[in-house]
Amino acid sequence: MPGDGTMTGLAVATTVADQGRIGLRTLILIRWIAIVGQLLTIVVVQHGLGLDLPLWPALATVAASVALNLAAMGLKRPGPRLSDRDAALYLAFDTLQLALLLYLTGGLENPFTVMLLAPLTVAATTLSRTSVLSLTGLVILCGSALALWHVPLSWPNGPLELSPLYALGVWIALLVSAVFIAAYVWSVAHEARRVSTALSATQVALAREQRLSALGALAAAAAHELGTPLGTIAVVAKELVREIPPDDPLAEDAALLLSQVGRCRDILAELARKPEADGGEPFERLTVRAMIEVAAAPHRLPTIDLVVTADGAPDVPEPVLVRRPEVLHGLGNLLQNAIEFADARVEVAVGWNARHLTVAIRDDGPGFPVGLIARIGEPYLSNRVVRYDPNGGHMGLGIFIAKTLLERSGAEVEFANRTEGGAEVVIRWNGPILEMWADRQDEP
Repeated sequence: MPGDGTMTGLAVATTVADQGRIGLRTLILIRWIAIVGQLLTIVVVQHGLGLDLPLWPALATVAASVALNLAAMGLKRPGPRLSDRDAALYLAFDTLQLALLLYLTGGLENPFTVMLLAPLTVAATTLSRTSVLSLTGLVILCGSALALWHVPLSWPNGPLELSPLYALGVWIALLVSAVFIAAYVWSVAHEARRVSTALSATQVALAREQRLSALGALAAAAAHELGTPLGTIAVVAKELVREIPPDDPLAEDAALLLSQVGRCRDILAELARKPEADGGEPFERLTVRAMIEVAAAPHRLPTIDLVVTADGAPDVPEPVLVRRPEVLHGLGNLLQNAIEFADARVEVAVGWNARHLTVAIRDDGPGFPVGLIARIGEPYLSNRVVRYDPNGGHMGLGIFIAKTLLERSGAEVEFANRTEGGAEVVIRWNGPILEMWADRQDEP
């Protein structure tokens, strides 16, 4: 399904994931903010509200965070991104430090108990599922310990006696909040990362297609420009071969020179032809059917019949489209998918009138799984569960890239199953969007 561009995008995404998603500098900054907040709270509670806190143990707990931050800042390279494990350890320390501070200041009686959820929220937005689950368990453990053991606050009117039922409610609320925030935030962030990675793969695939297109044009231009001087060399070489006597020692060299000139001309002629055969850019515009043939050429299989039919309005000539790498790559991915899953035949039906252009790709394979049709086009969703490539070839990125690139050109893409069996993908360009990049002429 996905081509080389998709695999390159997957490699890029894997490399980024391996490098981590959060920087040490960011965690240092967050911890400094927490330290300042904790110190201000201790000062206000101790001197402003007149509550008697275990001041020195509380300050020692804050000092532990200061020491860790200073040690982290002393590293030679505080800028790089942390691995998932290292970031989880940093956030686990923050959770334990805050739990200790809460233990010294009333436990669940302290309204700042909710701050236990802060490190967990940071983890849920950046770390893996395993790390988030581990930190969630740590928060639940700390919350449970604070419910049982803590140093009571010395309120002005005497110790605060919480109703056991209320204390139980606070404990349950903390646990439920931890689980909900971890699950919800991680799911949203994970989906955002998946889409971001898939879009990066789309950009890589488009850039590759553009480079190939430019390379094909460059090869054709180079072949054209080199043709004239090579022709002159060929004329001179023929004169030398004709004028040098056969028994002259230079005759063999002249004949070799002439043969190599002929070989160079053949190579240049091949370069001039290859862009058309490989999907390069010898022509700026192509008819719709010609563009489909170009997009399908790299993916044809001898066992699958690819049939292109046309049914346009009688009074409207077949649209002639400007070559666009995103359209070629998008059509190529969808055609490759259809060819791979077809049993024997893939049909591409092209239809047009004055306001619409439609390309319908139909195969006679097993069709799309019914339960996944509404989600086809999402990244990393395997579009046909009957096949799976452990190297990442069938991860749903190919269809996502195709859909994204075609929609960028103004198309609407729909997926469905045919009543007679097999899958159908319909690409439709409408009205003004079509006119922006389609030039209706009989000849390109």
